[in-house]
This record gives sequence, C-alpha cells and structure tokens, in this order.
Amino acid sequence: MTIDQILNDKGREIISVSATQTLREAAETLDTRRIGAVVALEEGGKVVGVLSERDIVRQVARNGEPALRMTVGDAMTRDVITVDSATKVDDALQLMTDRRIRHLPVLRNDRLIGVVSIGDLVKWKIAETEAEAEAMKSYLSAQY
Repeated sequence: MTIDQILNDKGREIISVSATQTLREAAETLDTRRIGAVVALEEGGKVVGVLSERDIVRQVARNGEPALRMTVGDAMTRDVITVDSATKVDDALQLMTDRRIRHLPVLRNDRLIGVVSIGDLVKWKIAETEAEAEAMKSYLSAQY
C-alpha cells in the first residue's frame, strides 16, 4: 500500500499556518483542530516548515509566556522531511522511525497534497495485520 492510498482513506485536508503567525495563534489552531502539528506554508503553497506541539512547548520552557508572541518561523522545523505520494507505507514508517518524526507532508510533483501522521500509518498497519490473520484463519478452517 502507498501513502496515496492512506490519503484516499483518511482525506487530504491540509491544516496550515503562515510562518508569520504567532505561536499563540498556531497553538489555537492545533487545539481547535485536535492535531499535533501543522505545516507552515508561504504564499503559493510552498512548504517552509512544520510546527509541532513539542516545538511550542520547547519555546515556552525556554522563554516563558513571551514565547507565545514569537512567530511560527522562529520555532518551526525548517528542514522538512517529506514523502512522495507513491511511497510505500512501510518505507514511510521506517523513515519516521529513523528520523524520530511523527508527521510527514506528502508531495506529488513537488506540490503538497496531504499530511500523514505516525498514527495514520500504524492504524493501517494494524488493519493489514488483522486482515492477514483473518485470511489465514479462513484458509486454515477451510482446509480442516
């Protein structure tokens, strides 16, 4: 299965912020949408960063309440790791594990088409494993 198929199931809505927004505004977006990270886009839709809850917490721990007035651009991860929509789920899981990230922007022809989380991929992996186990049970019960 590919990342594109995961997006077909979960949807392709992209929650984004601007790098010029404040961390308070970004935190409100995360809270309202009940998500753990947002993609920072510049005009034209180019990915310039990813801001996670952890990024905000780090800034608050270092700077206290004034951190919430900092911009997304001051706190976001700029070296964004992305995957192509044709990437296999197992390869994306390995990338996320190796790089210790929980969210992957998904590109097709260098254009952002969605975001997947480690939870999205683990959910699929569990469903795949359960389907294989069920198929094995059916096969064995038909044989005996």
